[in-house]
Amino acid sequence: MEEDDVVKALAALAQQSRLRVFRALVIAGPDGLTPGAMSDALALPATSLSFHLKELTHAGLASQERQGRNLIYRAAFDKMNGLLAYLTDNCCQGEACALEGNVACDC
Repeated sequence: MEEDDVVKALAALAQQSRLRVFRALVIAGPDGLTPGAMSDALALPATSLSFHLKELTHAGLASQERQGRNLIYRAAFDKMNGLLAYLTDNCCQGEACALEGNVACDC
């Protein structure tokens, strides 16, 4: 992941409502969520949610797919994993990391 992409992703997540939206998409997994379901679950007005989804999509952290009359948003797990890998690269001064388990999501 390039540094510019990392900055864009972190900037997108650096807002409370957007972070909540992204976490909801991560929890939903590959099935994703419709804007209506997210708006109800997060108590966000549709116009605010639309803005936050646009920012997450622009940063590459969410994807959008049309299914019939519905839009389905999903977390971009590959980008999320790339961001985590970038942030933890050389986390142990270049040595094998002492963290237990995999920091990346296998979703």
